[in-house]
Amino acid sequence: MTLQQARICIGCWQQMHLPVPLRGVLSVPFRAVGIRPSKMNPNTCTVCELMFTRVMRARKITIDATILFADLRGYTTLSQSLSADAISGLLDAFYDECAGAIWQYDGLLNKTIGDAVMAVFNFPIQSEDHAKHAVRAAREILKRWRIERETLVERFGLAGSDLGVGIGVSSGELSFGEFGRSHRDLTAIGTVVNTASRAQSAAGSDQILVTQDVYQRAQSDLAGSQAKTYQLKGFQEPIELYAA
Repeated sequence: MTLQQARICIGCWQQMHLPVPLRGVLSVPFRAVGIRPSKMNPNTCTVCELMFTRVMRARKITIDATILFADLRGYTTLSQSLSADAISGLLDAFYDECAGAIWQYDGLLNKTIGDAVMAVFNFPIQSEDHAKHAVRAAREILKRWRIERETLVERFGLAGSDLGVGIGVSSGELSFGEFGRSHRDLTAIGTVVNTASRAQSAAGSDQILVTQDVYQRAQSDLAGSQAKTYQLKGFQEPIELYAA
């Protein structure tokens, strides 16, 4: 499913069989009452967001999903030498390229955290191939970023800077809902999320590392990938990760 193909909210249709127009003439009355494409995925809408934030206050749900973390390498060093406008432009470009790749494969851009992004695949848009979608989105992020950073290097005079991206992907059961009291945050939590985050930290520049669960679910996309053992921060036992 591509962004151009989604004329109605995929989340509302899958979850409630409700055809909420996102684009075109039929969407105008809906926009007048505040129903519009979601910022987390423009193939879903604000009805989905309301459903998540209101219903999930009373209950969190356990879902089978894939989590992707992508981190911009060299950002901390660059932030000490570049102007605020340059840093803002760099992050805007990174977020935009990540968002486009994630949405292309029906992922939810759940968070932007400094120089990193977190995405959820298989919620609210559901697919049995969510692990494959995440792997493909990760590769698309690297592809898009290689092109974009050439422009940024020239624009900001960043020759010699890394500006690579490290990505971690993990699949399995996790909790999704609103967490916190004074500040409620709609997000995913659990070992799967932590593993994806740590795999991203272990990844080299322009490298994708995926867990064994992802490898088993997306083998057709990971032919020839070899496992390597990593000691991830916070994990007592070593974990096998595959380069994608």
